[in-house]
Amino acid sequence: MEKHFSFKLFLVVLFLGVFVACDITDSDGAVYIVTLKKAPVSHLYSEELRVKGHHHHHHHSKNHGSGNSSRLDKPSFILISNTSHKYAHNASSIARMHDSLLGKVLRGEKYMKLYSYHYLINGFAVLVTPQQAFKLENRREVSNVALDFSVRTATTHTPQFLGLPLGAWAQEGGYETAGEGIVIGFIDTGIDPTHPSFSDNTPERHYPVPQHFSGICEVTRDFPSGSCNRKLVGARHFAASAITRGIFNTTEDYASPFDGDGHGTHTTSIAAGNHGIPVVVAGHHFGYASGMAPRSHVAVYKALYKSFGGFAADVVAAIDQAAQDGVDIINLSITPNRRPPGVATFFNPIDMALLSAVKAGIFVVQAAGNTGPSPKSISSFSPWIFTIGASTHDRIYSNSIVLGNNITIPGVGLAPGTDSMYTLVMASHALSDTAANDMYVGECQDASSFNKTLVQGNLLVCSYSVRFVLGLSTIKQALETAKNLSAAGVVFCMDPFVIGFQINPTPMRLPGVIIPSANDSKILLQYYNSSLDQDPVTKKITRFGAVACISGGLKANFSLPAPNVMFYSARGPDPEDSSLDDADILKPNLVAPGNSVWAAWSSGGMDSVEFQGEDFAMMSGTSMAAPHVAGLAALIKQKFPNLSTAAIASALSTTASLYANNGSPILAQSSYANPDSNQSPATPFDMGSGFVNATAALDPGLIFDTSYSDYMSFLCGINGSAPMVFNYTGESCGASSMNGTDLNLPSITISKLIQSRTVQRTMINISGNETYAVGWSAPYGASIKVTPARFFIACGQQQVLNVFFNATMNNSSPSFGRIGLFGDRGHIINIPLSVIVKISYDATNS
Repeated sequence: MEKHFSFKLFLVVLFLGVFVACDITDSDGAVYIVTLKKAPVSHLYSEELRVKGHHHHHHHSKNHGSGNSSRLDKPSFILISNTSHKYAHNASSIARMHDSLLGKVLRGEKYMKLYSYHYLINGFAVLVTPQQAFKLENRREVSNVALDFSVRTATTHTPQFLGLPLGAWAQEGGYETAGEGIVIGFIDTGIDPTHPSFSDNTPERHYPVPQHFSGICEVTRDFPSGSCNRKLVGARHFAASAITRGIFNTTEDYASPFDGDGHGTHTTSIAAGNHGIPVVVAGHHFGYASGMAPRSHVAVYKALYKSFGGFAADVVAAIDQAAQDGVDIINLSITPNRRPPGVATFFNPIDMALLSAVKAGIFVVQAAGNTGPSPKSISSFSPWIFTIGASTHDRIYSNSIVLGNNITIPGVGLAPGTDSMYTLVMASHALSDTAANDMYVGECQDASSFNKTLVQGNLLVCSYSVRFVLGLSTIKQALETAKNLSAAGVVFCMDPFVIGFQINPTPMRLPGVIIPSANDSKILLQYYNSSLDQDPVTKKITRFGAVACISGGLKANFSLPAPNVMFYSARGPDPEDSSLDDADILKPNLVAPGNSVWAAWSSGGMDSVEFQGEDFAMMSGTSMAAPHVAGLAALIKQKFPNLSTAAIASALSTTASLYANNGSPILAQSSYANPDSNQSPATPFDMGSGFVNATAALDPGLIFDTSYSDYMSFLCGINGSAPMVFNYTGESCGASSMNGTDLNLPSITISKLIQSRTVQRTMINISGNETYAVGWSAPYGASIKVTPARFFIACGQQQVLNVFFNATMNNSSPSFGRIGLFGDRGHIINIPLSVIVKISYDATNS
């Protein structure tokens, strides 16, 4: 997960012998994603594919972009539908057409095709010079040429906090069946197939692979035959773009679906990990883990890598494959590294491939990004993507140290405590005679620097400097030093230069505590220094007088007011283009637990030093929040197999909670430094519709639906967009176009309210007959009126809501309101309103 403080690029490239970059040097060659005008396979077969709400996709056994390094393992338990051969033939003929076009246009020149995309988009990724890209752009068969770009990767107790055991799971017949028959596709860093969270060993229950899924599993040395099963039903990797750049490191990145990072294993288990898997870390037992939809199936499309992150060309190939294989939901815990240029942020290869996925009936969930808390920091843009921010949940592991002068200092660290008071010894006061005069010796990274007789049986005090943040020094190494010196435990004091850094809860086998505040560290050091006895002549220390007791941080406390929106969670408004115009679309859509989430960790996971070699890790980020919602979407899809993707988004949105567990409004952390003391009530630009409510989302009452043609009209309504729409979709913009505010979303967002306007929303009742009363609060600087103020709606019927907005003052700072629909059978529908610029009169006439 893109840790919010390191912002490291989080994708890697594979190096395979086949990818020799044919004399195109780095200086002049680049990867371009080329789209053609002819329709892709999914559009040709879209009528046929949607039989009775199931998708029968073909499988295509050419492993794009991975050379001959792996063969494909078709699990014997999957039946291929009889239509698949026709599709496979079509796919290979599209690839041949791509080859012949390249051959014609670039006759005799050097170039290299990386992928043929044929399912969601008809196009290819190719390594060419800018001059060659220009030649391709000028061909009548070619509709669009886009430069490839980089992307980055953006739980034991969260099922209880979300009320699943007695709520959503109970409605689906218990955790044993929650998510059954649904396949969730993960585009991430891969998976560790040996992890018990993905075992299919459930002899007491029939567990068939869904018939609509036709994916396969690659077989390589580190992902051997038999890695897949009835739980993990598909696994592939995509790295051609990374390899051509020469940044793929085979030892770290693995030319296979195996997870060398940890992020992919973690996100996959949050959504779909098996129920009741014991979480044991550093020898301590922290409870039992479960995914949100523990009975769903998992398909993994690795397109992100530890050493460098990833590239759009590889991600688009992964999305194309997932859709073709028949996944029901796609989870993307990744975001672009910069805002896409051009007419609008929506026109980028990833969002447009996802639009085709939505057209094929796939629900798409994406992390909002970890670039908060400033306005417009959101990295997920389009209305067809469900964008998730990160919040806290109510569990906290707190540790502390009690000093001999009765002062208690709060700290962190998943560590045991001490049974009584022990003497404190500062590392720099316990050096051996041979210790090098090293300014970093206080970080306790080398046991040979210390005098064991001074340390043994005492608490060793080490300094936590910026070198820990950079990974040059580690807690693990300091613990190793303490163990070798037979210390009773370790205390880490914060160097005053480490500012605004959030320390991950770190597992420790020895008693230990990290004091995250530089001020608190000062209090400890003052007590320590005042308790030293020194020889007045030699200044040698004759007695260490300070003592302390470590409380320990293994016991969870569930009293935290929650949820709060995390400071790193990216915020709206949604930028429409790089000149910073705002879109009339609400982002993020929802928040879900993203902070301090326990989930599965890969045996090869290197992303977090603290959890290396462990089976579980506690991570934070919007990357952790998105799969919570992907798993809950599987529960909705299981209960309502025929709901559209927009209707699933609507069910999750209108039922979201606005209040924390203590009854007060949800708060948002608004600063990177001291986030807990800088909080204000969360707005829709912080939390979207609110905090996910799993139980209510399974019984939403009314839903707002939006179709593919609505999204097309919205794109056509953007000034100057017609060529881009045609380039990406092959469809021409007709007379119909619509403003983003008029999309039938479960929220209303107006970037510029000039005097007044009326907005309509259409709702469909998917529950029993009900009478609704309508209430509202207007955004500051505007007045609103909603009609009808009351209505009866029968099961299956539609109702139109008219919302009249009027600007009452000139004001350009965002303001927010809300419409609430209250049903007499208990359904409550929450519709957030956001208005940015308000202009109350026409300045030219005044």
